[in-house]
Amino acid sequence: MSARPTRIVIATHNPGKLREMRELLAPYGVEAVSAGELGLAEPDETGASFVENAVIKAEAAARASGLPAMADDSGLCVEALGDAPGIYSARWAGEAKDFAAAMSRIEREVLASGADASRRAHFVSAIALASPDGETQAFEGKVFGDLVFPPRGALGFGYDPIFKPDGHDRTFGEMASEEKHGIPADGSQALSHRARAFQLFARACLAR
Repeated sequence: MSARPTRIVIATHNPGKLREMRELLAPYGVEAVSAGELGLAEPDETGASFVENAVIKAEAAARASGLPAMADDSGLCVEALGDAPGIYSARWAGEAKDFAAAMSRIEREVLASGADASRRAHFVSAIALASPDGETQAFEGKVFGDLVFPPRGALGFGYDPIFKPDGHDRTFGEMASEEKHGIPADGSQALSHRARAFQLFARACLAR
């Protein structure tokens, strides 16, 4: 993308994800409008990876809006479950977006795997930026940690209350947004998967 975007469509209808993306974009002076606010339809996520699904969403929003569009596809990968739910993380929460039920399902299935089943897991975030002229770039970030049962904390969204990142004693659900996805002023690696993917995106697309 030749020019630094000043207005971006965030291709999401998820209020928690929208809030985080707006907070990440704010220091760069980029105006962000969501696909939901524009009344854009949600495309079918038929990709086989986080990057493929992020690209599908970004390109659909760019075509429909005529503006550069940014999309995130993210999820939780649980070692004991063969990296499920993975790209199906949102679908495990069902139409009602009931992540409490989805977290209970993960707990049940991990415990059913045996007393020695691994509690290791990682979050993945892929961010894609698509322009109306068809150019698309994608970036991926990961953060590793352990599952915590029962869930802890009411901050964040999704699976945050059962994920404790390496090197920390609290779950993402117990962390304020600035701690979870704030990008350090010294340029060192951010904590969350989404912030890590955003760092790569910002260096490539916003630092101009």
